[in-house]
Amino acid sequence: MTGSEPTAHLVEEFSQPDATARPWSEVAAVLESSEMFWLSTVRRDGRPHVAPLPAMWLDGRLHFCTGADEQKAKNIEANANCAITTGTNSYRSGLDVIVEGTAERVTDHGTLTRLSALWQDKIDWLFEVGDGVFLNTQADGHPALVFAITPSKILAFGKAPYSQTRYVV
Repeated sequence: MTGSEPTAHLVEEFSQPDATARPWSEVAAVLESSEMFWLSTVRRDGRPHVAPLPAMWLDGRLHFCTGADEQKAKNIEANANCAITTGTNSYRSGLDVIVEGTAERVTDHGTLTRLSALWQDKIDWLFEVGDGVFLNTQADGHPALVFAITPSKILAFGKAPYSQTRYVV
């Protein structure tokens, strides 16, 4: 994503008549404050894989980490297209956000250092930065690969009134 703010477009066919496009600031607030997300990837045989995990919004991309031997890392190695979601489990309130895009490894020491600080501040999970990886201090220094999802499409689903807003990035 570039440094400019995405353009919001209300998807009227999936919105109530009194709905308006949700401002980007509300979507960004959800991405910045949410602790848990659900990452959807595709296995090599085409079956879906969904996993809950914490993620951090930084520099217009969502970041998450995983062990190299975990299913999501194997899936991304074969097909980097994925979606990550967050929001509420309420039917009548809140804002749900879907980010679709491509995941790529993050190995830059400076970015990993900034992300480590976000993990510590948001969910009190301390990662040390190793050589292109996080070192999980809560799991005997086990390395974790860090990925960033660059959005190609962002959708926000508002409730009461119900709305669907698409953001062009």
